[in-house]
Amino acid sequence: MKNIIESLNEIKKFGQYPDVHVIESAPDPEVLIGNKKILLFCSSNYLGIATNKQLIDAAVLSFKKYGTGSGGSRLLSGTYDAHVALDKKVALFKATEDALTFNSGFQTNFSVINSIVNPFRLSIKSVLFSKKTIIFSDALNHASIVDGCRNSKTEVFIYKHNDMEDLERGLKKYKTKRKLIVTDGVFSMDGDIAKLDQIVKLVDIYGGLIYVDDAHATGVLGEHGGGTAEHYHVQDKIDMQMGTFSKAVGVLGGYIAGKKELIEYLRVATRSYIFSTAMPPAIAEVIAKSLDIIHDDHHIRSKLKENADYLRSNLQNIGFDTLTSETQIIPIFIGDDNKAIEAARYLFKHNIFGPSVRWPAVEKNRSRIRLTVMSTHTREQLDYLLNICSKMKEDLKIK
Repeated sequence: MKNIIESLNEIKKFGQYPDVHVIESAPDPEVLIGNKKILLFCSSNYLGIATNKQLIDAAVLSFKKYGTGSGGSRLLSGTYDAHVALDKKVALFKATEDALTFNSGFQTNFSVINSIVNPFRLSIKSVLFSKKTIIFSDALNHASIVDGCRNSKTEVFIYKHNDMEDLERGLKKYKTKRKLIVTDGVFSMDGDIAKLDQIVKLVDIYGGLIYVDDAHATGVLGEHGGGTAEHYHVQDKIDMQMGTFSKAVGVLGGYIAGKKELIEYLRVATRSYIFSTAMPPAIAEVIAKSLDIIHDDHHIRSKLKENADYLRSNLQNIGFDTLTSETQIIPIFIGDDNKAIEAARYLFKHNIFGPSVRWPAVEKNRSRIRLTVMSTHTREQLDYLLNICSKMKEDLKIK
């Protein structure tokens, strides 16, 4: 305990302990914090679905029908008709044969990657003679992927971010090994999109399985919000599409979608699925309703893109570096940790919630303000943010 207290004191001493702002209202573009109206530019409620009246009305009916909990794991007493319906809905939404739902995206990545890399078998002989798997992981993959790779206890080749030449170098090096390529669809800190079409071409040459984390792409990319695979029209080429329901879908949970045999295997081989109490069936029913809204409403997606493009281009006009962003995640690169903290506090002083992100979430000296935009932000709100950012650049001397 002494070491823990010393570490905590050191974090606080150097001003690195995060500011935690407690929100007192729904995740709309404007929220209440400390009984004060604040513009929210850090929410993953990208499509504004979490406060959609249709969804809220459906949620009320679902909770009246099912109550608040599930009372068991999916393999015991916790499988409800709503869970089965959601699994089928996700498969349809992602254009796959089947799907499996979890309580969180982190839980999904942490367990599923291990289940794929280390196949569960009943025969000792088959385990002894199984081919070793090499994971190929993008350098900027989410922490849940990183931890999932560590949990698998296998060799990991980390290729340079979105660098297909470096990925190919690794694939050539381990030509005879069983290969799993894991990548975010939309990268959570830089806001750029994985070169999934090029990854598919490399796999056609060198072999391997493709695993895409669509947490920030589900509901956002593709004609119907199907994600990165739909964006590139390669749904039939992706072995595993993973994602969350806690961002653009506006609810909570995670999923993995793929071929029927894969999902059947994961049901009996994935520990977080087997040993976790299932999500409340009411939540499952609400998620299914949200996916219907997202699939049918093209306007909310086009409005999100319009808002993101407007904010990003105008931040660049002011002179900010938005890195490689091409989505609703828009970083303002700062570099220095303390300067990034100062910038976030400057924004909050002017009634804008736009947090700083620094090591270990990003590399040292790569700190930034991480802004996210919603389809429900108004042009007036975006312009106010841009005006304050322009003043901040001058007042804080951000280069």
